[in-house]
Amino acid sequence: MTVLRKTAISDETVAKLFSRLDRSPDRQVRGQGAPEKRQPVHTVYGGAHLFRADTARRLGEMAVRAMQEYAPDAATLAAAAGLSSERAEMIYSRVMEKLRREPVEDFRLDFEDGYGNRPDAEEDGHAESAAIEVVNGMAANQLPPYIGIRIKPLNPELRARSFRTLDIFVGTLAARGGGKLPANFVVTLPKITSAAQVTVLVDFLETLEAAVRLRPGAVQIELMIETTESVFNARGECALPELVAAARGRCRGAHFGTYDYTAACGITAAHQTMTHPACDFARSVMQAALAGTGIWLSDGATNILPVRIHRAAKGGLPLSQMQAAENRSAVHRAWRLHAEHIRHSLVGGFYQGWDLHPAQLVTRYAAVYDFFLAGLDSASGRLRNFVKKAAQATLAGEVFDDAATGQGLMNYFLRAMHAGAITEQEAQERSGLTLEELRSGSFLKILENRTAKPKGGGASTLSE
Repeated sequence: MTVLRKTAISDETVAKLFSRLDRSPDRQVRGQGAPEKRQPVHTVYGGAHLFRADTARRLGEMAVRAMQEYAPDAATLAAAAGLSSERAEMIYSRVMEKLRREPVEDFRLDFEDGYGNRPDAEEDGHAESAAIEVVNGMAANQLPPYIGIRIKPLNPELRARSFRTLDIFVGTLAARGGGKLPANFVVTLPKITSAAQVTVLVDFLETLEAAVRLRPGAVQIELMIETTESVFNARGECALPELVAAARGRCRGAHFGTYDYTAACGITAAHQTMTHPACDFARSVMQAALAGTGIWLSDGATNILPVRIHRAAKGGLPLSQMQAAENRSAVHRAWRLHAEHIRHSLVGGFYQGWDLHPAQLVTRYAAVYDFFLAGLDSASGRLRNFVKKAAQATLAGEVFDDAATGQGLMNYFLRAMHAGAITEQEAQERSGLTLEELRSGSFLKILENRTAKPKGGGASTLSE
């Protein structure tokens, strides 16, 4: 029999010290939580003045045409985007199906860089007409699952214009939409330089919601992290927690702005790229500051677009074979770069990014599907074994303290399923978990349920 040794400090004294930890506001340990709901794999940005109710469908049609012209078969797409040849056929068919069924997951009507500065009367008109198109899209069930607008920054020169556009747009939505906003509607705030800008935006939204009779908190916001001040404040402290706190529960996501951020860091235009070390550092800070908060992280855009070099003149001669080949090479180079950037983001734990051109939808889905399918066999075996060993340890009364690994494996299946890389049926078959268990989002809850004994002292429900 083991005899416990006498300690110098009494248990009562230790308990009092521990009670201070329990009362601490930081006592909740932030961990690797499961994605509570489907996070879009991208946000497509387009000028607000160009938006129409059927924009998402038309973008899908253009993406399909680009795929048919420049990647008419799986082998061509795999070679162009650097995909696995073994999975090429599966990826090709799933991308084509996705483009025809739901080509755009998130769309942002842009009143900032993609719109520019225009006379007030013109922007007033576009704010109203774009909102009417969104309402028409709602009525026709043609909107993407997520949608929103990006306003101008709240700097002294543009803040009045920014709030005027927001007022007209949201007011028109509420009036024409019967007091309802589109599902998952959000306002994106760019070029943030202080938490005060976020606070003022939230104050304005509270006033606006009351004025147009929307429920309080109806309008969510996303923060653009594209200035050095939005990463570290003037005191050298990480600015992100303060920005999120200023949003007062409205913050849904934080989007990294590659090109404004690298410019702010003094990086020359030739080296302003998604994979620059300065961008990796900023994204890492974003992850560390916001881990476990439930706030979605999004990477930026690849600005080299998959567009043709030569166009046939209307009513003129068709392109020569050389011109057609140069077009194909230009599109393939841009596709390869886009796919490489997406893989870099995914490996770094950023599961969402920006797309700026319909042909980028091809490589967005192809690269995402390839990423998740590449690890499917390994993750399947690891998760099945992990659940079994963890549950057995729990049944035996042993301590199982590696739940984070199990949660990470489970998150892989959730994200792969949400992204459309695998179907719900495939997720169940490959993970060994039921759909209900997967949707629970908690590895610990699954263990608890699988090791629970029925009332009356029967055998464990652990499946062998």
